[in-house]
Amino acid sequence: MSSQPLPPSGPEAPTFGQVLASMLPFADAASADLPLGRLLRLSLFQVSVGMATVLLNGTLNRVMIVELGVPTFLVALLIAIPLIAAPFRALIGHKSDTHRSVLGWKRVPYIWFGTLMQFAGLAIMPFALILFSKETTFTLATLAAAGAFLLTGIGLHVTQTAGLALATDLAPEDKRPRAVALLYVMLLVGMMFAAFVMGGLLIDFSNTRLIQVIQGAAVITMALNLVALWKQEARNTKSARSDPETPTFGDLWNAFVADGYNARLLTGIGIGSAGFAMQDALLEPYGGEILGLSVGATTGLTGAWALGALAGFGLSGRSLGRGNNPLRIAGAGLVTGLTAFLMVIFAAPFGSPLMLFLGAFAIGLGLGLFSVGTLIEAMNLAKNATAGLALGAWGAVQATCAGAGIALGGALRDVIAAIAMATDPGGTIATRATGYTSVYLIEILLLLAGLAAIGPLVGRHRRTTTDSTEDADQSFGLREFPT
Repeated sequence: MSSQPLPPSGPEAPTFGQVLASMLPFADAASADLPLGRLLRLSLFQVSVGMATVLLNGTLNRVMIVELGVPTFLVALLIAIPLIAAPFRALIGHKSDTHRSVLGWKRVPYIWFGTLMQFAGLAIMPFALILFSKETTFTLATLAAAGAFLLTGIGLHVTQTAGLALATDLAPEDKRPRAVALLYVMLLVGMMFAAFVMGGLLIDFSNTRLIQVIQGAAVITMALNLVALWKQEARNTKSARSDPETPTFGDLWNAFVADGYNARLLTGIGIGSAGFAMQDALLEPYGGEILGLSVGATTGLTGAWALGALAGFGLSGRSLGRGNNPLRIAGAGLVTGLTAFLMVIFAAPFGSPLMLFLGAFAIGLGLGLFSVGTLIEAMNLAKNATAGLALGAWGAVQATCAGAGIALGGALRDVIAAIAMATDPGGTIATRATGYTSVYLIEILLLLAGLAAIGPLVGRHRRTTTDSTEDADQSFGLREFPT
């Protein structure tokens, strides 16, 4: 009896891990020099940044306003304090570009010391919260909280700027924008999981449980960043020697904004970032005060926001893969934000927590599209030697304007709410919501202004990437953008 030949074997079925990785936005950022596993391990520093961001902008602002009775404007100022370091992100990026280390590292020292400051801020945060519960130590509590927020914020900005610059060093030139975008995906993943985990832990809220959560976040931050840094940056002894021909930060910055395109791009980024960020200190108190949601439920709003932002990253990745203009994607994010804030406004009169959660999701979706579009455009403008400067400039403008928006949003809410309550001492739900809804309407106006700022850049980008015989006076403005 003759044996039958075996049929030719087909391609091996992909493993579950490969399928899961293929679903991750910007997973194609991996390369032979920087495989996906190593890139994802590096991205753990973004997970720690996302976890701290949820604590500062989400959980703690709700607890201080609703449970501890701290004035909204003071909480907004505390949240904005970390943004003192934000304007220096471009300088931090430049310094990490040109750092001379005896050990031969450029980025690692910045990431490590940023991690230490992040840990220190979270470590002393619980003691500030304990002091807030005692009326006689309110001033001391404010100073302690300001110090904790400042340390954590400086650590976030230094770690993130140097970490993103390290990713650009490790990735091939054609993969750099997508590698940096993947790290921002992981930031949103970290925020989403941190929000849901912390929300679950704080369902049965107590001061002791809150302190345990913050201390746990500090320890996890150190562990994640140590794993992220392990054997990522190769030592280069040549970098320990000084280079007298290194251009100064001022020279590089002037060259970066010389033609006006980059300056207008940064202006549009700033306006849009402020428009999205004014609600950061208000969304959870809005859910707690106006809709009566619990601490765990309002922390879930941050999770819904992060999930929306992650969806925005996924959609933008697919759109970029089809060759779409990054600034069109950013404009689509601004339009999405307009719809989102209308949903948040109408959640109060309808008494609908579902509408509020959908609005939070849509805010994240719009911000994800806007952030990726502007980030990719900034990376496309960067040169090899100025990757830290370009990323720092993008982050500095975004974070500074976001911080100013947070502080202004909190102050406006308090002032408008006080005026509304003075005219209606009965304090109906509609009256108490006036301060919040006024801020959301201002955000809608800012997003419209952001569209006006970015719109002409799409036309300029279009003319510079098409045939040179095209009419140089062809216009492309707000009325045609985005389509």
